Amino acid sequence: MTEFTPLEELTYEQALAELESIVGELEVSERTLEETLRFFERGQRLANFCVKLLDEAELKVQIITKDAEQIFEDKTTDA
Repeated sequence: MTEFTPLEELTYEQALAELESIVGELEVSERTLEETLRFFERGQRLANFCVKLLDEAELKVQIITKDAEQIFEDKTTDA
C-alpha cells in the first residue's frame, strides 16, 4: 500500500504534481475498488489543498497591492 506524504509537508508544486500523477494512474491502471477509492480520496484532498494554497497566495497579493496603493496615494497627496 502506498504511503502518502502529509499535505502540510508539500509545496503547491509537489501537491499539484502528485495530483496529476494520481489522475494519470486512475485513468490507465487497473486497481481494486479499495485502492481506487483511496487514490480518489487523496486526489480530492490534494485538490482542496492546492485551492487553499492558491487562495492564501491571492490574499497575500491583494494585501501587498493594497499596501502599495496606499503608499502611492500617501506620496502623491504629500507632494
